Amino acid sequence: MITRRQLLSGATVLAVAGVSALSAGCAREGDAMTVRLAAGEEGGFYHAFAVLLAREAAGAGIRVHVLTTAGSRENLMLLAAGNADVALVLADSLAEDPQRPPAIGRVYENYLQLAVAPDSTFRGVADLRGARLNLGATGSGAAASGVKLLAAAGVGVEEVTVTHLPLPEAVSALTQGRSEALLWAGGVPTAALNGLRLLDLGPLAPAMRERFGYLYDPVLIAAGTYPGMPAVHTIGVANLLVASANLADSTVAALTEVLLTHADSLVPAEAAGTQFLDARSLIGTGTVALHPGAAAVYRRHHG
Repeated sequence: MITRRQLLSGATVLAVAGVSALSAGCAREGDAMTVRLAAGEEGGFYHAFAVLLAREAAGAGIRVHVLTTAGSRENLMLLAAGNADVALVLADSLAEDPQRPPAIGRVYENYLQLAVAPDSTFRGVADLRGARLNLGATGSGAAASGVKLLAAAGVGVEEVTVTHLPLPEAVSALTQGRSEALLWAGGVPTAALNGLRLLDLGPLAPAMRERFGYLYDPVLIAAGTYPGMPAVHTIGVANLLVASANLADSTVAALTEVLLTHADSLVPAEAAGTQFLDARSLIGTGTVALHPGAAAVYRRHHG
């Protein structure tokens, strides 16, 4: 199994919520290439990783505009519509996308985290029948993964009351008693989940793989990753950085060089887990083809 390191940062570079300011493809501002990167919610690893990548890419002459989004599914729609140039997506969301944009690389692993109040009586997914459950923001990969998670546990979507809120609102609803559980697909630790209790999803990993494919990995959240929390088994899904097929090979190559040569700067001390950004992990994109610009860089570095 490939080792994994989660990526997290509190750094801030350049974030924009809108996507209409730049033309499709890759524009140029002065001497810098400009790329729109569809990321995720603020407070999550997609957004944090995108901010780190933007900072490091600036030194390579690439101006990265970080787009705050709901997550994987919205990112794929932005990419398809020409409103983003590169995007972070969950591997299972990408597998269901009819356009299957090419990958720059596999960057890290998202962990499915099903959180409840510390005093909740829920111990597993099957206990959620009749519960009020937030399955992730509309447009997020978690929303789709969550339906599969319920199915693997033998729970129909119609057996729970589902909402789709962004993470801060979902946490507020849970702590205020307006919901009873929330699902988050992200890195560990995700600060917003501090003080909550995670359900052990380990027993469902084999069922997820059997029913929905090899993309679901059994992973462990080590004891103490969240304050006072014991070790919890859960399910990991790879994150891929993908690009528009129309994005210039030279631009993709420049971004790939940043991933390969600035790995240490993309993994801050707060991150837990063990994935390193190296050629072996980056090219582990499964059945998703590498963008020609990325493939050329990997060949040049490692043959």
